[in-house]
Amino acid sequence: MIVILKNGTPQEEITRLSQEISETWGVKVEKSVGKHKVVLAMIGDTPSINPLQIKGYSPWIEEVLRVQQPFKRVSREFRYGEASEVVVPTPNGNVYFGENHPIVVVAGPCSVENEQMIVETAKRVKAAGAKFIRGGAYKPRTSPYAFQGHGESALGLLAAAREATGLGIITEVMDTADLAAVGRVADVIQVGARNMHNFSLLKKVGAQDKPVLLKRGMSATIDEWLMAAEYILAGGNPNVILCERGIRTFDGKYARNTLDLSVLPVLRSLTHLPIMIDPSHGTGRSEYVTPMAKAAIAAGTDALMIEVHPNPAKALSDGPQSLTPDKFDILAQEMAVIGKVVGRWSERALVGSI
Repeated sequence: MIVILKNGTPQEEITRLSQEISETWGVKVEKSVGKHKVVLAMIGDTPSINPLQIKGYSPWIEEVLRVQQPFKRVSREFRYGEASEVVVPTPNGNVYFGENHPIVVVAGPCSVENEQMIVETAKRVKAAGAKFIRGGAYKPRTSPYAFQGHGESALGLLAAAREATGLGIITEVMDTADLAAVGRVADVIQVGARNMHNFSLLKKVGAQDKPVLLKRGMSATIDEWLMAAEYILAGGNPNVILCERGIRTFDGKYARNTLDLSVLPVLRSLTHLPIMIDPSHGTGRSEYVTPMAKAAIAAGTDALMIEVHPNPAKALSDGPQSLTPDKFDILAQEMAVIGKVVGRWSERALVGSI
């Protein structure tokens, strides 16, 4: 249940209402401040509460509504229809994820292989307009014999890339035991597709302060994905970015996964959280990445994650879906054309691109 307050409600009245509602009904009250409204969310056993009783608490209450979705904090209703934003401090300044901001581009290799490779790749993707370098230190692989990443030592290599470029870092955590180490380096902590249902991990990343990138599970429904995000918000961390990376369907002959771009309008109607699209994992083929990245911009994505490797043929993981830096430069220019048309591209993103 949410309580929408009138514009100009004094802070002392917001505090009084929060305390009174919490004490009277035995629920947790969370304040959500939007662009135009302040919403008090009642979390707990609310089905027996009559909204008219709550409305009588104060003349500053505009409306009392029930949240119908099973995901409460993630719901668009939680913010009275407004989008939220995730602000990530980086050495180059704050980066804003959200539907009211320019599209954020994240780029880099699937896994961190050595310092020279990650630093040089970071320099190239920054020049093309990327705001974050991505790279796996810990890699979940289907085969136990495949390259699993260099682990904690690779985190230091990512830090070197940030030092050289000022880019933010997005990297994956696979185990709660590694969360502290990843959190010391990452600006955004990624929970991968295989861990979307790792509820112990979701609770842990929800209890820490770094923003979280939550990838959709390979066979997850939208409701399951949003309930996974609800675990993180329920843990106290409101800074979650949802990432569509393709789902497993009946046809795997021509593409690695089926990139579900329909989630963009669907999620817009259901949640206030920012949305990212990963066309690299979503297709598994480098030649498909460019058209799907451009389609994602046209469909309304807030961010893109694109794999870039200096020599995809020799990559230790996911080479077939990686672009070379030269191809990424070209893609950046093509994305800018569409991004400007939809009013979601920053001119500063093109500084240094060819």
